[in-house]
Amino acid sequence: MSEEINKSSYSADSIQALEGMEHVRMRPSMYIGDVGVRGLHHLVYEVVDNSIDEAMGGYCDTISVTINEDNSITVEDNGRGIPVDIHKKEGVSALEVVMTKIGAGGKFDKDSYKVSGGLHGVGVSVVNALSNHMKSTVFRDGKIYEQEYERGKAMYPVKQIGETEKRGTRQTFYPDDTIFTQTTEFSYDTLSARMRELSFLNKGITITFTDRREKDEKGEFISEVFHSDEGLKEYIRFLDGNREPIISHVISMESEKGEIPVEVALIYNTSYSENIFSYVNNINTHEGGTHLQGFRTGLTRSLKKYADASGLLEKLKFEITGDDFREGLTAIISVKVSEPQFEGQTKTKLGNREVVSPVSQAVGDMIEAYLEENPNDARVIVQKVILAAQARHAAKKAREMVQRKTVMGGGGLPGKLSDCSEQDPAKCEVFLVEGDSAGGTAKQGRDRNFQAILPLRGKILNVEKAMHHKVFENEEIRNIFTALGVTIGTAEDSKALNLEKLRYHKVVIMCDADVDGSHISTLILTFFFRFMKELIENGHVYIATPPLYMVKKGNKKEYAWNDTQRDEITERMGGGSNIQRYKGLGEMNAEQLWETTLNPDFRTLRQVTIDSLAEADRIFSMLMGDEVPPRREFIEKNAAYAKIDA
Repeated sequence: MSEEINKSSYSADSIQALEGMEHVRMRPSMYIGDVGVRGLHHLVYEVVDNSIDEAMGGYCDTISVTINEDNSITVEDNGRGIPVDIHKKEGVSALEVVMTKIGAGGKFDKDSYKVSGGLHGVGVSVVNALSNHMKSTVFRDGKIYEQEYERGKAMYPVKQIGETEKRGTRQTFYPDDTIFTQTTEFSYDTLSARMRELSFLNKGITITFTDRREKDEKGEFISEVFHSDEGLKEYIRFLDGNREPIISHVISMESEKGEIPVEVALIYNTSYSENIFSYVNNINTHEGGTHLQGFRTGLTRSLKKYADASGLLEKLKFEITGDDFREGLTAIISVKVSEPQFEGQTKTKLGNREVVSPVSQAVGDMIEAYLEENPNDARVIVQKVILAAQARHAAKKAREMVQRKTVMGGGGLPGKLSDCSEQDPAKCEVFLVEGDSAGGTAKQGRDRNFQAILPLRGKILNVEKAMHHKVFENEEIRNIFTALGVTIGTAEDSKALNLEKLRYHKVVIMCDADVDGSHISTLILTFFFRFMKELIENGHVYIATPPLYMVKKGNKKEYAWNDTQRDEITERMGGGSNIQRYKGLGEMNAEQLWETTLNPDFRTLRQVTIDSLAEADRIFSMLMGDEVPPRREFIEKNAAYAKIDA
C-alpha cells in the first residue's frame, strides 16, 4: 500500500485501487490458493465476505446465497450498496473500480470498515477476473444500477436501470471453466457448512442458502436459513451435540480489551480429544496463532490456580501440563483485528503479538468467575484434569514404545508390511488393506518398485471412544505408525505429528466396497483425523475406489463402480453378458486388482481433504460416538453417496 489512503464517508473516495489485475488469470493460485475444488468455493466466500463486512459494520442483517440452475452463484445483501458515483482518480464509477481493480475496496479505508474478513483481502475483483461472466446490481439511493463483465472486463459503463425502495448489492458470477478445469460444480454441503459457520460467528445475521439445481419431495428448491441469536454459545452446542457434557452450562463471554473484540465459548465433555477452533475476522485460523496462545495461557493459568487451591492435586505424583487442562474440551475463540498479520504454511496463522494479552486476560477472567460461581462444575473439571494427567502419563509410556520401534528403521518395520524398493518417499505409496486375504492379492498385483502393502486385521480400534494410552497400545495402530515412519511430539507441541521421516507421500485406504468396508475406512479416517491430522492437511491421504462389478461377454470385459454403469455396460454389450458382483477385494485376482484399483494410469483415488475442521470434527464425533439417532439420520441421508468426504 504505497499510496496514502483517503479517509471519508463511504463513497467513491473510499475506494482505493492498489494495483492492476493483469496476471490474476495467469496466476490464479496466488490469489485464491488453488484452481481445484477449494479455490472454486473460495470465490463464493470472497463475495459473501463483502456482505459480512457490511454486517460487521452494522449496515446489513440479511444475506442470501443461491446456487442457480446453471451452477452460477448469486449473493445478495441489504447493505448500503457499493458506491456508484465517479471515482476521482480512475474517472469511472466506483462500482467499476471495485469490480475491475484488484485490491480496490472500502476495506482499505479504516473509516469505512474497522475490521473485515476475507482470507487474503483480494476482494470481488478476483472473482470477476476468474469468471466467464459476472453481473453486479446495486440498490442505492432509491435507484437500481447495473454493470456486466466478461473475464474481469466491463462490457459497458455502469447504468441506471430502474428505481427501488430496497438497498444493497447483488452479485452473480459464472466460474471460468478454462481456469477451473477440474470442476465448476459447487458442493451444497461445503457451502452450507460455511454459511452456518458464518451465522454463528456473526450473531443476529440471517443467511438464506438455496440450491436451485435440486428439489425436495415437495417439489421445492433445497433451502436452509441460518440465524443465531446466541452466537458462539449456540455454535458450541451444535458442535458438541453428539458428546456428553460434564458441566451444566456452556462457559462464554464477550469483551473488548485493547480495542480487540474477543468472543469465547467452551464446554467440557466425556471425550478424550481436544477440539479448539479459532477465528480472526471470521477466518478459520487452522494453524492457530497468537489468539490461540492467549486462550491457552488464560485457561491454564486460571484452572491451575483453582486446582492448586482445591487441594485435589496433592496425591498426584507428577506435574500437570497444559494438555491435561484441555482434554475433553471443545472451545471456540473469535477475535476481530483491524490489521491481521497472517503467517504459516497456508497463511492461516495469526501473528499479531498484541492479541495475546487481551485474549489471555479475557479468558482468565471468564474462567475464574465461572469456577467461583459453579463449585460443582469446578470440581468435575479438576477431576477430569487429574484423570487426563494420569492417562497422559500412561500414553507417554505407550507412545515411547511406538517411537522406539519406529526409529529403528527398516529392522523395526511391521512383519506384515510388504515394502517397496524405491527410496524416495515422494514416489512411494502404501496401501492400508482390509484383511490378510485382500492383502495377499494386493501384494501379488502391485508394482513392487513404488507400492507397499500393509494388511490390517479386522476393524481397528475406534479412537473416538478410547483413552490415548489404549490407542498407542493397539497393535494395528502401532503398525501404522511404524510403517509410515512418523512420530508424535515436538519440542513445541507434545501432540504434534512429526512428518520428517514419512516414508510414503501417498497413504491409500483400500477397503471392500460394502458396508463393512465403509465402516473400516471411517475408523481409519477417524484415527488419522484425531492423531495424524497433518497427514490429511498435507494431502497425503487417499481412498481407493475398487469396482463393484465386472461385466463380461466373450473376451470383452468392463468394470462398473455403480449400478448405473453396470446397466449401461450390460445394454451396450447386448444379451448373454455375465455379471460378476465383487463382495470384497479378496474376490478379485491380482491382475483385476491392478487393472482397476492399483494401476496409476487407470485407477481413481479420492484425496481426503478437510473443508471445515469444525464440521469434520462434528461428523466424526457423530459417526464414531455413542449417540445412535444422529448417526442413523446421517447415514440414511447420505446412503446414496456411499462415501464420506471429510
